Amino acid sequence: MHPVEICKDVYWVGVVDWDCRDFHGYMTAPTGTTYNAFLIKDEKVALFDSVKAGHGSEMLCRLAHVVKPEEVDYLIVNHVEMDHSGALPELVARTKPEKIFTSPMGERALRAHFDCADWPIEVVKTGSTVSLGKRTLQFLETRMLHWPDNMATFIPEDGVLISSDAFGQNWATSERFADEVNRSLLGKQLDRYFANIVLPFSPIAQKTIETIETMGLDVRFVCPDHGLMFRTPEDVAWVIERYKELAAQKQKKKAVLVFDTMWHSTERMAHAIASGLMEQGLTVKLMNLHMFDHSDVMEEVWDAAAVFVGSATHNNGMLPKVADMLTYMKGLKPKGKIGGAFGSYGWSGEAAKDIAAWLTDMGMEMPVAPVRLLYVPTHEQLAACTEMGRTIGKLVADKLG
Repeated sequence: MHPVEICKDVYWVGVVDWDCRDFHGYMTAPTGTTYNAFLIKDEKVALFDSVKAGHGSEMLCRLAHVVKPEEVDYLIVNHVEMDHSGALPELVARTKPEKIFTSPMGERALRAHFDCADWPIEVVKTGSTVSLGKRTLQFLETRMLHWPDNMATFIPEDGVLISSDAFGQNWATSERFADEVNRSLLGKQLDRYFANIVLPFSPIAQKTIETIETMGLDVRFVCPDHGLMFRTPEDVAWVIERYKELAAQKQKKKAVLVFDTMWHSTERMAHAIASGLMEQGLTVKLMNLHMFDHSDVMEEVWDAAAVFVGSATHNNGMLPKVADMLTYMKGLKPKGKIGGAFGSYGWSGEAAKDIAAWLTDMGMEMPVAPVRLLYVPTHEQLAACTEMGRTIGKLVADKLG
């Protein structure tokens, strides 16, 4: 249970959760996650964030390799969500800190989550500073990135940005730094986390990066609350630029086809639509909801220019997995997409029309009427599906050049 030194007297003392597969109850995490906590040893000893309940002893063990827990003077709570604060009562009882610093909304969240009337909570806002001796803590509120209480802390003397949930990934590894792993795999985890957690708050992510740049912060280390840290100039520049692209929802010539099917008719329609899209030079992702969950889908949707959703009609509506997917997608608010709806039916045929209404309500452009067919598609009906893909594919190609 050894800590990892990030730079002189600044340590990672977090926890790797190898077994996590269900992140926050709604996002799958097939590669696990980490709960990152950080310790600064100075004239005053400061500990940043906690870990999920049940992992407190492991964090305290790492911390004890640097200082005795009772020597911690300050706790900084950048985020109160339970994967970062679950072990906080245990930590407060053990360290008996002089002060606990948090944002204005952080104080509210702490008092709602814990019996903490006797905790020495002190509120800090954007621009507030605290001296540790040789080092200074500068606080930056990042409200709704992705909770109202979120806050980042910058240590200018070392160039360390403790960024809370920004720049995070769900990835359990033995490595702690980005330069120790394959960057393409890291990018995939960064994208997945953003697409499923941060996407609806993209404007705030953009504003936060603009604020960091406007303030002229010399960021040399980026230390998020989940996943790997960034310590080389190349990796720091890369993750900031990557976040700009993610927050801008920069689109590719790409279409995602999401569907559920009963007797393969809707599946055949999806393949025919894909054929028309590919004729126009688009990259296509076919995602049968029996094979992919909604977290997988959103990992592909965020940078797609077009999104097609299909379902057989069941009980006068769409299949449950499709309804679940649309509910999840709507909450994440993808922007600037072209949409398409399709599906087969037996007695009625509401599914495709209902899907089109959902996509329209999300703000998607719907240039082609929903395509629906009775029972088993004929050659002519599949040709109509291909034409739908061809038409929307051309619109995407013309839009993106």
